[in-house]
Amino acid sequence: MNIAAVAIHSPRPSVTPDHEVIIIGAGISGIGAAIQLRADGIKDILILERSEDVGGTWRDNRYPGIAVDITSFTYSFSFEQNANWSRVFAPGNELYQYTRQVTSKYGIYPLIRFGVEVSRARFDLDNHVWFIDLTDGRRLSARHIVSACGGLISPKMPDIEGLDTFQGNVIHTARWPDDLDLSDKRVAVIGTGATAVQLIPKIARQARQLDVYQRTPIWVLKKPDQTLPGWLKVLFRTVPGLQRSLRAATDTVSETLMVLSTIYYRQAPWLVRMCEKAGISNLREQLPNRKDLWEKLTPKYGFGCKRPTFSNDYFRTFARNNVELVTAPIKRITSRGITTQDGRSRRIDTLILATGYKTFEKGNIPSFDVIGSNNINLGDFWHDYRYQAYEGLTIPGYPNFYIMLGPYALIGTSYFKMVEGNSIHLSRCIREANQRGATQVEIRQSAHDSYFLNIQKRQQNTVFLNHNCALSNSYYFDHHGDAPMLRPSTSLEMLWRAKHLPMEHYRFSELGNHAGFGTQTSESHNQLTSSEDHFGKTYR
Repeated sequence: MNIAAVAIHSPRPSVTPDHEVIIIGAGISGIGAAIQLRADGIKDILILERSEDVGGTWRDNRYPGIAVDITSFTYSFSFEQNANWSRVFAPGNELYQYTRQVTSKYGIYPLIRFGVEVSRARFDLDNHVWFIDLTDGRRLSARHIVSACGGLISPKMPDIEGLDTFQGNVIHTARWPDDLDLSDKRVAVIGTGATAVQLIPKIARQARQLDVYQRTPIWVLKKPDQTLPGWLKVLFRTVPGLQRSLRAATDTVSETLMVLSTIYYRQAPWLVRMCEKAGISNLREQLPNRKDLWEKLTPKYGFGCKRPTFSNDYFRTFARNNVELVTAPIKRITSRGITTQDGRSRRIDTLILATGYKTFEKGNIPSFDVIGSNNINLGDFWHDYRYQAYEGLTIPGYPNFYIMLGPYALIGTSYFKMVEGNSIHLSRCIREANQRGATQVEIRQSAHDSYFLNIQKRQQNTVFLNHNCALSNSYYFDHHGDAPMLRPSTSLEMLWRAKHLPMEHYRFSELGNHAGFGTQTSESHNQLTSSEDHFGKTYR
């Protein structure tokens, strides 16, 4: 199916957009994109943020124990190293403060309009303008829009009978109340993903009784974490090269564990086996006298199928007298507790849902309706025909539109690296359009299809298609059976491509010339047709 189907348009007066660029979202990706655009001379920028401050995920998540699961040195902008991290793996509040400091330092706050939520964006082909509808009824327009909403914005609620009948407190970890006191409470946690690994050791020290309901165990490696001494912070400030060197080292470790083991599984299966042995060793070292828990806490799927994490006390928590690991499936939630399929009922006061977020699900990425020049809702297209985007950023049929966390965009080492790469890419597109006097930028169908074919080919080497991922219950996978979360490449390759990919892969058009700069040759038309015929079978 040709994504960029021809739309019917009628002449109308030219519309001058309110802004050259509107960025939707003021989290890490929105702030990063704005910094890059301003550095490249693009000044007419407006950022729309539905909340009252920057920070995105790190602003919203405040559950006990929240911290980065990649070292702070790597999990930050390369151009803005922070010498004041308190730990190797910084707590979440420090990441929130870091985004605020970066936003202030680079003068981004004046560009942001807070308390504004987008409901729909529609591309007007006759004017090469995006019209953006807000939930309060207002409308804005922009030549280009950047969707920087992120992926972890919509909490995923479990589909469990009776959830709405429970009479105690029900809390999703993404909406943690600041005044919650679990002292002397009977608490149940549903979920054992990366969030639960951080949360459970903390609340186990408060609760009278803690029941942890596990459907799928998680691979947990030792966490090389420690407090950073004051003298080292002084050295970081006085010798910036030292921190850059440390970042290079942690980048290498993260790249090896998170990328090479996952993306290049066929080339290095031994690396995955090594990580699995390390995870099992961590489990048994923390629970040396609880062989009855070893099997329950050991994943039945391969390392990398689901996001692994780090902890030195997660497994140890299950040896506490007030903690019970429950692996029997939940039958229903009652007004006072939880009944499992083995017939046992456990009374609780507080129910905590560590059930993650919607990721590549309809209505989440993107989080608002996006109607392209083809009159097709992007969310509907992806849901029906597979998630796909050129370099994880641009889509045929959606000109002047850039989605920061698109399909196959995320690099396993650090979210910040993806943001930097995509920011460079989109800024190049907009600057190239300005240099050519173009008002429309659209990825060519042939370039998109060639890239997507390459992505699918590379997927054949990944752990997702080769190492028993069926039992992982991983948000990496979508309903098509694809794994569109992670880009099958290294971060170095991604950054190089962002800087050097040919702008000829894009079609640049000006008002009144919908065919774009340079008329398509018969050869390029034949390539498009051939590609579309091929993908018509793939999509369906």
